[in-house]
Amino acid sequence: MMNYNIRGENIEVTPAIRDYVEKKVSKLERYFIEVPDTNVHVNLKVYQGKGSKVEVTIPLPQLVLRAEEVNEDMYAAIDLITDKLERQIRKHKTKVNRKLRENGNQREFFASNVSTSVQVEEDENDLEVVRTKQFDLKPMDSEEAVLQMNLLGHSFFVYTDSETNQTNIVYRRKDGKYGLIETK
Repeated sequence: MMNYNIRGENIEVTPAIRDYVEKKVSKLERYFIEVPDTNVHVNLKVYQGKGSKVEVTIPLPQLVLRAEEVNEDMYAAIDLITDKLERQIRKHKTKVNRKLRENGNQREFFASNVSTSVQVEEDENDLEVVRTKQFDLKPMDSEEAVLQMNLLGHSFFVYTDSETNQTNIVYRRKDGKYGLIETK
């Protein structure tokens, strides 16, 4: 069963908005054999003069579905979000079910009664690894990693943290600031 956690920033989450979000996102349940017991996190933001932003995160056992959309119309953004999530599920469903068939395992996580479109099969080629690089991870702190990333002109940089000896990743966020992903 999907439980909904709908939060609003600069907007009151009315029963009409709540019902619309739940109705749209619950349509994704048809893609699963057993509806996963999960919490659906929905964040609605309204910006002055820029419209609204909708973010949806659905943590599942095998994957995390996440999408965000900015639109002047909140309801249109919700529609576009569900379309994005549906594409993610179909793409993942095709990949997982193909691997299960190859391995001789018949148990499928995704429902097979929902057809996968030709578009998804074409999108599978987008997942092909076309280049592999190997390099030694130099121990450094996050500040040095950000400097290295900027010197290389990349949007992310993988390094070994000199204090924890763990592999970490720094990345450039859409707002121009930096993020850090720490591994356990």
